[in-house]
Amino acid sequence: MSLKIYFLRHGETEFSQTGNYCGDLDAELTPEGLEMAKAFADVYKTISWEAVYVSPMKRAIATAKPLCDAVGVDMEIRPGLKEIAYGEWEGQTLEYVKQHFGEDYRRWRAEPAWNPPTGGETSVQIASRSSLVIAEIQAKYPTGNVLVVSHKATIRIMLCILLGIDLGRYRDRINILTTSISIVTFNEHGPLLEVLGDRYHIPEPIRNRPGT
Repeated sequence: MSLKIYFLRHGETEFSQTGNYCGDLDAELTPEGLEMAKAFADVYKTISWEAVYVSPMKRAIATAKPLCDAVGVDMEIRPGLKEIAYGEWEGQTLEYVKQHFGEDYRRWRAEPAWNPPTGGETSVQIASRSSLVIAEIQAKYPTGNVLVVSHKATIRIMLCILLGIDLGRYRDRINILTTSISIVTFNEHGPLLEVLGDRYHIPEPIRNRPGT
């Protein structure tokens, strides 16, 4: 048996609906987001979980809670799983950022690995902190199933690290929708991506909502 890590993005928030930048902002799940989290737990509670690692943000904790309650596993909270810090862009619209931080925005779009949002984090910084969590999981659990509940950019970047994809292209190569699950198995040849962005555990009316 191999180690299998399930990467789960948190459920819907008001920011995933509006598209405003939300990293350090500690947004709550919407009612639909809470329903997404429960739907995930209902489907995945039959799996034997070794551990559940969770970002300290409210939206990630609320997403993990139904599953943890159902299977009786405590959350392992890790700051390394937090979302990208958007700095001065937090809470703002894309149009506002383009107008007020145009040069920084262009640099970030062109090469986010080394260019941060104004006052925020680069992809390299996110990779550095999140990879420590993955290394911890690999050291503690050579086999079994481990759930990681995190955020859109952070999961994209962790997958890029594992799959050998340029960190500067994380937005161009991988999309991670709300409450989607991606699965990586670790075997003798290294990480194998088995599932990317699956959402069929979510009821169809919610799954097809715009912006999620």
